[in-house]
Amino acid sequence: MASAAFEEIVEDFEFLDDWEDRYRHVIDLGKAMEPLDDALKVPATKVDGCASQVWLHATIEGGVLQFDGESDAMIVRGLIAVLRKLYNGLPLADVLAVDARAELGRLGLNDHLSAQRSNGLRAMIERVREIAAANA
Repeated sequence: MASAAFEEIVEDFEFLDDWEDRYRHVIDLGKAMEPLDDALKVPATKVDGCASQVWLHATIEGGVLQFDGESDAMIVRGLIAVLRKLYNGLPLADVLAVDARAELGRLGLNDHLSAQRSNGLRAMIERVREIAAANA
């Protein structure tokens, strides 16, 4: 159920042997994202439950989700980039059908993130799902 863009990340991870390289790749994905406009960093877009500052801003056009995000932590910014690859461009019903835990498990992220980062990632996934459900 994952997007083609997410499948590319899965393939990239298969070629990266150790977790240092995988973390660097996630960070590089975050660095490649456009910064979120400061005007969008407001309480309504802030994600609670993350140790670092996180904002997610979504738009829905024609029933399709697109979102951008920002974080003050490099690895979290990379995780936002991974979630964008997982969800962006999907119809709202498909967003709700994605088993994010299983998809991210294909990357091994569940086993290699700290408990605090895992909680933040879950909070970001929940926010994306809430946005999709509210607009479906």
